[in-house]
Formats: sequence, C-alpha cells, structure tokens
Amino acid sequence: MTDSELPIDEFEDDSDYEQDEPVLEERMRIQVTKNQEPERIDKYVMAKIEYATRNKVQQAIDAGYILVNNAKVKSNYKIRPLDEIIVFETRSPETTEVLPEEIDLNIHYEDDHLMVINKPAGMVVHPGSGNYSGTLVNGLAYYLNKENIDTSELTRIGLVHRIDKNTSGLILVGKTEDAVTNLSAQFKKHTTYRRYVALVWGDVEQDEGTVVAHIGRHLRFRKKFDAYPEGDHGKEAITHYKVIERFNYVTLLELKLETGRTHQIRVHMKHIGHPLFNDSTYGGDKIVKGTVFSKYKQFIDNCFSIIQRHALHAKELGFTHPATEEWMQFDSELPEDMEQVIEKWRRYTSGLSKRG
Repeated sequence: MTDSELPIDEFEDDSDYEQDEPVLEERMRIQVTKNQEPERIDKYVMAKIEYATRNKVQQAIDAGYILVNNAKVKSNYKIRPLDEIIVFETRSPETTEVLPEEIDLNIHYEDDHLMVINKPAGMVVHPGSGNYSGTLVNGLAYYLNKENIDTSELTRIGLVHRIDKNTSGLILVGKTEDAVTNLSAQFKKHTTYRRYVALVWGDVEQDEGTVVAHIGRHLRFRKKFDAYPEGDHGKEAITHYKVIERFNYVTLLELKLETGRTHQIRVHMKHIGHPLFNDSTYGGDKIVKGTVFSKYKQFIDNCFSIIQRHALHAKELGFTHPATEEWMQFDSELPEDMEQVIEKWRRYTSGLSKRG
C-alpha cells in the first residue's frame, strides 16, 4: 500500500454534501506476534506500509480507519502480543475514473447552467467501491458529453450534493464549473431548501420538533453512523420534522435539513426512537411498534415486500439560480412504492378505527 492509498479521506463531508452509504475496504490485516515488544501503533503500522508517513498513519487512526481488535484506538496506543490490526482504505469518488454510460435519467428541469434530476431508489449516485458502473454520475458523463460539455474539466461531474442509494428524489447538478462552485457554496452556507418525506416507526409524540445532535461514524460499526448529543464526536447536524399523517404504529413526516451529514435523517430518526420504515441499517426492517398478532406480522411483511428499502424521498429542492440569481424551487411526486405503502397503512388504520 502506498502513501496515497492510505485511508485518510474523510467521509463526514466538509462541504455538507449528503452522501451515498460509505463503504470501507479492508486492505491489510496484521496479527501481532507473541513476542512483540510494546510499541506505538502509529510507528508500528508506518513500518509495515511502504512510503507511509507518520502523519498520514495518525490521520487514519484518528478517523477510525485503523482498528485494533475491531476497536478505535489513539495514536499513542501501545500494541500488545496477538493484537489484530486492520487497515481500511477509502477511495475518493472524485479520483475514480468515470466511464460514460447511456442510462435513462429522469430530468426534472434543465437549462444551460444546471439540471435537477429525480433519482430512483436503488441508483448509486457516484462510482465507488463495488459500484463502478450504472451510477448517476456514469449517466451524467454520457449525457453531458453528448451536449459537448467536457466532463473532465467539471468538478465531481457536476455534483453539488448527494443522497443515499436507497433514497429517492431530487438531486441538483451543475453543468458549468461556475455553477458547481456557486451551488456548492449555497449548500455549504445552508441557504438551500430541502424537504424530505419519510415514513417512520412509532406514533411521533410532538406534531413538530427539531433534532439537534452531532453525527459521526459509529465507534464500533464502521459502516454506520451514530448521533452524539453532547457534541464530543462527529459534526453538528440539525433536522426539523413535522407530522403529515399518523397511522397508529407508524407516522408520515416531512423533514427539513439545515445540514447535510451522511445518513442524517436516518440517524436522527433512530436517535429519537423512530427509525425509518424498513431501514435495514438502523433497525427499521423489523416490527418496532404494533401488535403481536400473526395477521399484523403478515401485514408488515407485505409492506416490506412493496417498499424494499428505507421509506425516504427527497421531495422538494430550492436554491438561488447561479446565473440569474432567481429563487428556484422544485417539487416531485412520491415514488410508487412509498405511495402504495402509505395507502396500505391508511386502509389498515381505517380498519382499526372501524373495529374500535
């Protein structure tokens, strides 16, 4: 592993982008020998990786990309005999070669400066580990090249924010470098408008509220994120929610973001006890609220078979146009799987009230 391959790229995005679910690749596993003398972890790992610098190794340790016995440690940790050290690698999507592919893009709006695309659930936004083709960026590269736009000169192939693979909804793309710079700055300054719709487990107590809790990588499970109310880990994250409709055991919410941390809505909803419906990463893919009757379990299984992903849609998006300086706001319809499940819950709740 070279110095440039060390896992120091930060997944918690400095520019407030929302990101697809990050994946860490294991690149090295070291079993410490029985007769190993105590030695600082940073010095020990540096000696094992060709061209590695101590600073790079320390950054990787601090980011949690070098684990000892599957746990985070500090750079001054002294390794012990039989310790197991795992070194992970991340690859920046900006440095991954993008192959243009002809992919059907649901273009919601387009002009000479930007595009608004309605992304379906299941589509990865950018190429990365395990997803080097079939992504939104692959499709964008093909589409923009057809318009004689040199995507090699366009930062991130126009992306100014991201949403998870299994989140559907609106994504904004800049078609010129000036537009990308301008729109990215708007996201960083939190002057954009983003409204999501989600189906969450439980009867949310308040009709509206705000969740304020830092979000950072989970301290044990590195593919997940967690909420840290005291702010001693991660980055500030603020989510506003409002009840749209209640269905006894689940609630339909609208959510507005002030920040755009990785998995922000999913983590914040779990944090307040209301994980997203069928969110397998954060505990929503099992019965969280409801009855013990077998008919209810069958009803939930039927719902999960309809919406085979977490129930979250990026419904509205607003921003200032980078060229005209006009405020622009777009709305999208809920995808069919969410509509069907919501209607199914509506009928179920209606049946409960009639029986009651």
